[in-house]
Amino acid sequence: MLEVTTQRWVLTIGLIVALLALDLGLALLRPHVVGFREAVISSVFFVAVAVAFGAVFTAQVGSEFGSQYFAGYIVEKSLSVDNLFVFVIIMTTFAVPQIYQQKVLIYGIAMALVMRAIFIILGAALLELFSFMFLIFGLILVITAVQLYRHRDVDPDVADNGVVRLARKALNVTDGYHGGRLFTRSAGRRAVTPLFIVLLAIGSTDLLFALDSIPAIFGVTDEAYIVIAANAFALLGLRPLFFLVKGLLDRLVYLSTGLAMILAFIGVKLVLHWGHGVADSVPQISTNLSLAVIVVVLTVTTLASIWKVRRDPSTRAHAGSLTGRPSQDPPVDPRR
Repeated sequence: MLEVTTQRWVLTIGLIVALLALDLGLALLRPHVVGFREAVISSVFFVAVAVAFGAVFTAQVGSEFGSQYFAGYIVEKSLSVDNLFVFVIIMTTFAVPQIYQQKVLIYGIAMALVMRAIFIILGAALLELFSFMFLIFGLILVITAVQLYRHRDVDPDVADNGVVRLARKALNVTDGYHGGRLFTRSAGRRAVTPLFIVLLAIGSTDLLFALDSIPAIFGVTDEAYIVIAANAFALLGLRPLFFLVKGLLDRLVYLSTGLAMILAFIGVKLVLHWGHGVADSVPQISTNLSLAVIVVVLTVTTLASIWKVRRDPSTRAHAGSLTGRPSQDPPVDPRR
């Protein structure tokens, strides 16, 4: 097992909080439309920090745990790209002005970090107490992979989000975006702005994604420290990555297929891990093999997407849906 000192925990959490504060400060103190150059520089910065952290971590604890970190980071980063599909759909559905989009994203990422930390702690405790949870997590991922592949050509319906529906009914929602505020007063009454509804949509969507991504990374490593670090560094780069690739997401036509394959592979890995605990004759899948499979699938998926779009420029990518219910075409009025 990985021995993690209190000092390492404090330094790692401090680094994550500092990076989040930096990202939050850029979004809140200077609201603006993020350009391509800024998105590239920020994206490279966050990836570089994640890679540098992994390199230092590997040098300190060895290649086995280092491979687990990088495999976990790549898994979470690839799944986070699917998050971006849904973020684009939400921003478009609610017609969020570009100047406020990064504010919503950073709040959503902060909520995702908190929710995933809770899920990680619960997941680690369950795996420690009940070995059969590896089987449960594995089956969840396999079922998710099947559903995602079946509905790979469908975008999720934001209007079908239960939290959003409840908020529309229970809250007084203003007409416009009131300077990017979440709360305001309308006709002498306390009210929420459409930006608050958008934040609820993104936060609840992040919660659903966490139900898939947390079992996925536990299929790569059962070390809570590595799971938290990989998740945090993958999520911290989402804001600039959103503005960098939102114009290119339509070209990744096979992304949902690739993610379904990765989830199915990790699900099988978890089931085999559980089976090995029952009978030593059951084989296990090594971390290095997992890392290789994930990289190959993502590479082939990207190249195949580029080839497909070049042959048929009208082809458009979809986020994929677990329910198969398509998204609405017209923008949604958040007051309905």
